[in-house]
Amino acid sequence: MDENRLNILNQSNRMLSKLQLLSVYFGDDIIYKIYLRSQVIHKLFESNPELDINKLDLFHLQFTQSLIDLLRKIKKNNEGNISLLFDEIQINKEMIERLNDPTYTLANFNIEKQRQALKINLSLRKLFQVLSDSANDNPLSKNINSFSSRFAADFFYTISNDLVEEVTAYNLPGVYKNEYATIQRKLMGVLCKYDFKTEFYCGLKSGSQVIEIYKFLEVDRYFLYAPQDSLFVFFDKAKIADIDMSTNLSKKEKLVYELKNKNDKLEGNAAAMKVYMPAEITSLLADNYKKISDISFLDDITNIDVQANILKSMLNTDLI
Repeated sequence: MDENRLNILNQSNRMLSKLQLLSVYFGDDIIYKIYLRSQVIHKLFESNPELDINKLDLFHLQFTQSLIDLLRKIKKNNEGNISLLFDEIQINKEMIERLNDPTYTLANFNIEKQRQALKINLSLRKLFQVLSDSANDNPLSKNINSFSSRFAADFFYTISNDLVEEVTAYNLPGVYKNEYATIQRKLMGVLCKYDFKTEFYCGLKSGSQVIEIYKFLEVDRYFLYAPQDSLFVFFDKAKIADIDMSTNLSKKEKLVYELKNKNDKLEGNAAAMKVYMPAEITSLLADNYKKISDISFLDDITNIDVQANILKSMLNTDLI
């Protein structure tokens, strides 16, 4: 085998290897078929020394190389777009990490509201004792208002200021009051009846005002605690019937949920974008495959020139 023939065959093999890698990258049937057909052409010249080996060289230079250049340009453009998506995904992940502060998660809220209910129950029991003994002791548990300070922003439901005023209104003759707290007389009676056993039901807020709603364990009755006034009065649950309590997710956890969903979509888009190819180019490749499958390279190598020129023109269009 003469040196020129050997060099062209070696170069042909290298060209086919590049095309094979691109066919694997895109996972496109037409590209893979073009690769297989190009292999057949290579074998044709390799197995028939009497054929003009320069025609194989011309085929690769004008057709295969043009195709590789086009596919590489599409690949580079796709990877650039994917990079932008992954940058956004990373930013979202960093935001999720910051938002996932365990201090303000739903799980922590559920634990703390049980502790708060115990504080309220203990405070009310002590308040009853203080009022009964006409003592001057502070019956309210230490840091009783820290619960709403920590969780109101994310977990309390928003209501109007008018509703806050309505549900916290009371008649002075109908309450017990000392310097530490004010409680409805009838509420104290019901609390004593049910041994001060209540649970946290929900939190309400309006601007800087917050209200904690509690439910008796043994009966479907409710009362509120207004931290600003240390006020305890009955609460009509029907007043908040229009509030959707189907989810207890905080604002932060809702945002985390949304960001995770967005990242799932972005990752799916990235997978599709990796192998994206304009429809016009897909159609051109299908046409090219037909051409190289049908023509006789010994008789009409100029048909390759035509297809190569079309491929080269695609490199300079806005389709990619």
